[in-house]
Amino acid sequence: MDTIAKGYRGLHLLWDLNWDRLLYLATITVALFAGGLLGKLLL
Repeated sequence: MDTIAKGYRGLHLLWDLNWDRLLYLATITVALFAGGLLGKLLL
């Protein structure tokens, strides 16, 4: 049980350190999609 708790805390620490990277990835994906959509509509 102790190993499970330590593993969960380790995953939580990784999430705390990397959540902003996921936000950056989502922002870039949305920006590329929106740019492609606008480019398709304008051309």
